[in-house]
Amino acid sequence: DIAPKFPRRGQSKEAVLGHSGVVLHANMEEKGCPVWKVDPSQPKKLEQSLKRAGNLLKDDEVVGFPTETVYGLGGNAFSDKAIAKIFAAKGRPSNNPLIVHVPDAAAARSLVDRVGPTAQALMKAFWPGPLTIVLPTKKGKENKISRLVTCGLSSVGIRVPNHPVASVLLRLAGVPVAAPSANRSGKPSPTRAEHVLGDLSKKIAGVVDGGQTGIGLESTVVDCTQENEVVILRPGGVTIEDLRKIVKEVSVDPAIAASSNPKTSGPNLEVDEGKLKPKSPGMLYAHYAPNAPLTLVEGPLERLQKAIKDAQAKGQKVGALTTGDKRVAADHVEVLAPTASDLEAASRNLYGALRAFDQTSVEVIYAPVLPQEGIGAALANRMLKAAGKRVLRDVDKRATSR
Repeated sequence: DIAPKFPRRGQSKEAVLGHSGVVLHANMEEKGCPVWKVDPSQPKKLEQSLKRAGNLLKDDEVVGFPTETVYGLGGNAFSDKAIAKIFAAKGRPSNNPLIVHVPDAAAARSLVDRVGPTAQALMKAFWPGPLTIVLPTKKGKENKISRLVTCGLSSVGIRVPNHPVASVLLRLAGVPVAAPSANRSGKPSPTRAEHVLGDLSKKIAGVVDGGQTGIGLESTVVDCTQENEVVILRPGGVTIEDLRKIVKEVSVDPAIAASSNPKTSGPNLEVDEGKLKPKSPGMLYAHYAPNAPLTLVEGPLERLQKAIKDAQAKGQKVGALTTGDKRVAADHVEVLAPTASDLEAASRNLYGALRAFDQTSVEVIYAPVLPQEGIGAALANRMLKAAGKRVLRDVDKRATSR
């Protein structure tokens, strides 16, 4: 095995290069977590570089690693011990199931009771890629997946990631890997290794640093437990328009539809999330939130600027989360994309921008409501969750909050 090469005292804080090509950032040593830096563009070197991380997964340890969506926190899906470590590290509610990652469709089929024609068509069209498919688990003793993964449900979400690092790591691990986002529960998901380390460095066995993720939002989750029925449980990198090119009948879970539209969503004080049994991660409400409260502002740019000025008049330090064509004056501004129509860039940069606010002294954050077509539906879902449903509406001139 190739152990990470820790920098000696006094060496560069950028990086130390070992004989294996594995790079460990020096400033990570102080935080107690080894980091294996790899280059996804050099697949021939990945197997050697990832051998240690793969062995840790085999040994029921938990490891952060990149996918095309966000960084995941992986553990052996067959092991109660490993899955318990994931929940403990994240502080994750015990009723929130995990997604299982496998290297290919054959591995996915080996874990479930059946794969119908609809699910088969989705696998062929979108795997490897940012689509999680919820399928019935095997019955009785044939089901080796930890009940902690499924939270006792008779279904499991599975996907094949489209990232060279994840693909090699999954094959080296030799077991299905359950992996939620590698962050403290409720905080913005990590799109860089440093985000993982900021949340979990003293709680996990290591992090594979493969650079920034490409999509920046979690996978789309669809329920295929019923034949000829596809229900979106979480919007993500595969859009409803993409799905309908393969399957004509695609619906959206009513709870997700209601909580993804800033124009119709509002506070719901009646739901006790601890008693819910969601089929998919991301269905519980408190997610992705920065430290300062975020409020979405509906309507023209002038309303966004007025909300900022009103907060500043109260003596608050204000952050603005916006796009290049919606420039506003605030104490700290994070630009998601050059224009509001560049929804892919906005999605890719959302979590990093939310985390950037945590490094400032802002007390409140305001952001415009962005278009919701295509991946904009997933972006709206994440922004509304990050805002805790606080929306300053054009019609009622007031913010709603939980």
